This record gives sequence, structure tokens and C-alpha cells, in this order.
Amino acid sequence: MMIDAHIHLDHYEEQDRKEILNSLSEHGMVALVTVSFGLSSCIKNRSLSLEDSRIKAAFGFHPEQEIPSNEEVDELFSWMEEHIEEMVAVGEVGLPYYKKLESQVPLNYTPYIQLLDRFVAFAASHQKPIVLHAVYEDAHIACDLLEKHGVTKAHFHWFKGDEIVVRRIIENGYFISITPDCLYEDEIQELICKFPIEQMMVETDGPWPFEGPFTNQRTVPQMMVYSIKKIAELQNRSVKETTEILYENTKRFYRI
Repeated sequence: MMIDAHIHLDHYEEQDRKEILNSLSEHGMVALVTVSFGLSSCIKNRSLSLEDSRIKAAFGFHPEQEIPSNEEVDELFSWMEEHIEEMVAVGEVGLPYYKKLESQVPLNYTPYIQLLDRFVAFAASHQKPIVLHAVYEDAHIACDLLEKHGVTKAHFHWFKGDEIVVRRIIENGYFISITPDCLYEDEIQELICKFPIEQMMVETDGPWPFEGPFTNQRTVPQMMVYSIKKIAELQNRSVKETTEILYENTKRFYRI
């Protein structure tokens, strides 16, 4: 059995989404944790979760976009408060690392950090897990905020970072999740070798496309089978044991 720990289900075309949902049982998929990009995405993911109990919705604001106005932020948090019982986590939230790299002028990080601080505080006050888009140096900032608010259930999705922040994440008991790029990215394979499987999950981040053996393929949850096999190989475990541990980790983390 498997759980996709991070997917943007609302971003798929309707027909593709139907095909994914219709094939879940065939591929041993128990649940999909679908994360949100903003208020409209939250509303769509909530609707999807009400239609199918296997869909578990997380509500938040993806940081790789323009910062919303104060009014938009307040509206989002008000909506999240109203639907607190229907969300499995706060997410996807974080910091705009890739937007910063692509920006032609220095990107003002202050409003993004302030917004993330508010999301972390929200997760703490409602005792919800939080799903983070925070890589490399941004992961240090995220850890600062998590520690500040005493949040212990944090999921760094598609994580990359230096040795110091890797140790910090491990020591704090936070989780990471592995995507299908583990089949062809040395950096991710090195991370798998040194990260405890007890703090690991698997994801697709679909519909984000992958390369290597997945070039020109639609990203679907069953791709995680290959990720699990690679994790098992790198950690010298059986595929069965690896599958079971990752499934139980995700089930427990999201209280599914």
C-alpha cells in the first residue's frame, strides 16, 4: 500500500484526474495528500476531498508566486479557520527559492518570511502538520520558524539542503519526501543514503514532469513504486519492508 504524500491534484485536467482516481486501487494507492496553491486551489481541493474520501486536502499558499495582498492573506486565513476540520495539513507553504534565482532584480524576502511565519503559527495553534517548500538556505529559515513556534510535525517536500540543515531536520524529527527524480539525481540519492527512513515519505508532486525514465510521461502516483525500489536499494532493505515503513510513516504523520 502507498500514499502519495504530496500532489497537486487540482492542477490536473479533469479527465487525467479521473483516470488517476479510477486506477488508485489497482496500484495499491490508499490516499493522496493534495496540497494547495492559494485560496481558489484550496476551494477546489476541498471539493475534491468531499467527493472522494481518499483525497486528503492541505490548505495554504505556494510561495513561488507573487506575494498576495494583505486582504487576500486575511481572506485565506479566515477561510482556513472555517474549514479547519477538513484539512489534514497546512500546505503547501514556504519560501520562493526558485523565483529568487530567476528574478532579474533582488527579491524582497521579508514579506515571504512574514507570511510563512503566520502559516507556521497557524499550524501550531491548530496542531496541524505543515508541508514546506523550503530548500537549501531557505530550509534554515523554515527551521528557525518551526522552532520558534514549537512545531514538530513538519514535512519538507522534495527537500535539498546542506549537511547542517539535514542534521537539524533529523534531530528535530521533521520529515522529508522523495520524488521520482531519485532514479537519476545523484544529490537525492546521497540524501536517501544518509537520511533515516523513519522520517521519510514518498511523493510525486504531480503534475510536475520528471526526466530520466519518466521523460515525456504524465506524472502519476504509481511512479512511486520506482522511487520505493530505489530507496530500498540505496538503504539495503527489501522492497516490502521499505514500502511498509513509508506507508506507515505517511499514515501516521497525516493521521490518515
